[in-house]
Amino acid sequence: MNIKIIYDKFILILKLLRNHYGIFYRKKEVNLSTINVDVIGLGVYSNGILSPSTEKINNISGNFLKNVLNEFKAKTGDSIVLYNVPNIKAKKIILIGLGETNDQTIETHIKAEESFISSCIKLQAKECISTLTENNIKNIDNLLLIKNAIIAANNSLYKYTLTLKDHKEISNIKKIIFTTQIQNENSIQRTLLEATAISSGINLAKELGNLPSNICTPTYLANEAIKLEKEFKNIKVNVLNIEEVQKLGMRSFISVSKGSDEPLKFIEIAHTYNGVQTEPEQKTIVIIGKGITFDSGGISLKPSSSMEEMKYDMCGAAATLGIMKSIAKLNLKQKIIALIPACENMPSGKANKPGDVIESMSGKTIEILNTDAEGRLILCDALTYAEKEDPYLVIDLATLTGACVVALGDYRTALFSNDEKISNLFNMASEKILDYVWKMPLDDHYKKQLKSNFADIANTGGSSAGSITAACFLSEFIGKYKWVHLDIAGTAWNKGIIKGATGRPVALVSQFLIDQENES
Repeated sequence: MNIKIIYDKFILILKLLRNHYGIFYRKKEVNLSTINVDVIGLGVYSNGILSPSTEKINNISGNFLKNVLNEFKAKTGDSIVLYNVPNIKAKKIILIGLGETNDQTIETHIKAEESFISSCIKLQAKECISTLTENNIKNIDNLLLIKNAIIAANNSLYKYTLTLKDHKEISNIKKIIFTTQIQNENSIQRTLLEATAISSGINLAKELGNLPSNICTPTYLANEAIKLEKEFKNIKVNVLNIEEVQKLGMRSFISVSKGSDEPLKFIEIAHTYNGVQTEPEQKTIVIIGKGITFDSGGISLKPSSSMEEMKYDMCGAAATLGIMKSIAKLNLKQKIIALIPACENMPSGKANKPGDVIESMSGKTIEILNTDAEGRLILCDALTYAEKEDPYLVIDLATLTGACVVALGDYRTALFSNDEKISNLFNMASEKILDYVWKMPLDDHYKKQLKSNFADIANTGGSSAGSITAACFLSEFIGKYKWVHLDIAGTAWNKGIIKGATGRPVALVSQFLIDQENES
């Protein structure tokens, strides 16, 4: 699929292939009425006001568009297809509802954009023009609209095919053109680079999340990391096996893996600008992704209903790999380290048992009350290991608790942090990129639920405030660094007819890192 951005007299062509993007330019005069494409999408507000391009097309067509507006309420995402519009070469015009002029947000515009893409798919269009990105939203940078539109198009056109012998493409779309009134070529180019880098990372996270666990094993994840090293000169990878992990004293991590025949892997991915050794004073960010490639619950066996979804328990690791791919494409001027403890949680005669006491890498002992609360047992050692990098910030991503799903559903990711400023920056990034978070409490009050008579801490605090007590558990293993914990149990995958990995929170964390770069 090709994506073009039209701005003034220039046209920027962005070639998209699966997980690969390239950019080049050419000059071209633009007149929408003379472009022979399958579909042009035009925005209409619910009070009848037309967007700039809609107004132009309406005038050229002799008020053809306005004559049909009585039948069109133009609520956000509404659409109507028009054929044989006078003086217009495009085969079809789709009017897209933008809602009330006073209620415009990035989210409403992206809802309209998704409606347009959906209509193009249904019409089996090959070449499409969307003019929705030219619309201005009060107090919103139009570049953000373009970025989100490209990411939304990528998400709409994604289809999992890796284990399908016979499959049809989700659409016939080969080219999408987005229009904008922005004339700053450098800004457009940077926006496109960011949008396509994030889209590439999202696609990788989706592909890994959707793979079955008999394919996507800890070894498979390690090999995916090695692929990144081969693709990007600014990425270095180190994969530790069981013997090396034992030497480091990651006993908690190892204990989770004991029930499985699949060998664990501890994956370390380092990104530096241009692959060059960074200055000692440069701040380091560590990203940790939970990599339970299948979670049976262990001896505390899960019910069979929906157990097949436990292949998604490595979506934190998948997102981490996606984020590293995104930042490698952007070649950010930051030192970013990714850590992925990867293993399975299976029942066997060697597996952890309820009541067992294990020692973590930090030296703290943990009473295992429930072997299905295993994610925190691998993350705690990774949090301790992260201290060797002397990071100023550690971000962990984990499908950690069902309690998070009960609290927030599938719309917002739960955010826990020991730093209010960092929390606010994450919230700002989430609003920009439509990958929303909700700040959760981390009060000491909840820690009493983790008290144990037989160890320094218990691995679960019972059913009450489950996502909070899980975060409190992790907080016992952090160093002096700033810390963000993202519980993505509700947002990492969709259920029902749209079942599949979402790629979240690749966009969120990537945008946060981009913002950090812009502020430095």
